[in-house]
Amino acid sequence: RALTQAWFMPGSIRKREDAIASLADEAAAGFAALAGPDGTGRCDFVSDVAMAYPLKVVMQILGVPDSDYGRMLRLTQELFGPSDPDTARAVAAMSTADYLQMLMATVADFTAYFEGISADRRANPRDDLASLIANATIDGQPIGSFEAMGYYIIVATAGHDTTSSSTSAAMWALATQPGLLDRIRADLTLVPALVEEAIRWATPVRTFMRSAAEATEIGGQAIARGDWLMLCYASGNRDEAVFAEPDRFDIDRKPNPQIAFGSGGHTCLGQHLARAEMRALFERLIPRIASVALDGEPRSVISTFVTGLKTLPIRFTLARVG
Repeated sequence: RALTQAWFMPGSIRKREDAIASLADEAAAGFAALAGPDGTGRCDFVSDVAMAYPLKVVMQILGVPDSDYGRMLRLTQELFGPSDPDTARAVAAMSTADYLQMLMATVADFTAYFEGISADRRANPRDDLASLIANATIDGQPIGSFEAMGYYIIVATAGHDTTSSSTSAAMWALATQPGLLDRIRADLTLVPALVEEAIRWATPVRTFMRSAAEATEIGGQAIARGDWLMLCYASGNRDEAVFAEPDRFDIDRKPNPQIAFGSGGHTCLGQHLARAEMRALFERLIPRIASVALDGEPRSVISTFVTGLKTLPIRFTLARVG
């Protein structure tokens, strides 16, 4: 974790603000181009905007070429949504053995790709995260292949799919909550609050499993050392004891102690990058939109691990600028 932590701290993210802003400008312009001559348009916000933008940011940080965008998108969806029939290699109903075989095939594809990237960066290091990982040392020894591949895969996948889900959740709120778009367009300082509530509301990582390091008691439940525990982040972010009307999207939550990024030693390294990406996009997108509404029924990815919107059909009208 310490190898790459500096890359994801606020100071490092600020150094990359121009690059992120450029990709956000590109995404906002691409959205506007979906409108017709009369300024109205329809799109699937997930596939047309939310999927591409964060993946391009992560690929830029890693140093992955734009030409490999399609491969990265496919592998990410297969890894995090393996039981979803739209993105799986096999049907949703499968045995545990089939599931594991399918998952390992996806990991093997990732490994084959990043082994090539790693070899190139050892021979030709650049100012990117792939070069840092490829040339890293631990206790004076070069990083092992298994550890390096794990790093590549987690950065490429977790840095993309989860941000895409939270970005889509924010647009869903803008399309369904009366007055929210107008309010934020009139005061863009509210964008960070929109982003934070979207992250809470979406909670893309639903669960993680942990084992108890020592015996304890939680809420009257005895936990023995070594017991398996399911951490339900989605449930925690809907905790009525912490959040008033937890199922309601509310940008006025202060404080908003959402736990979508985890906590403690396992807190997501990419949390500052995710927030910066979303802020950059909506600061550019919202001023362009006069109105937005749903244009069909949104659908979610079928997954018990990482999930989010699979489709978000919207219709919109562009604002007149100038």
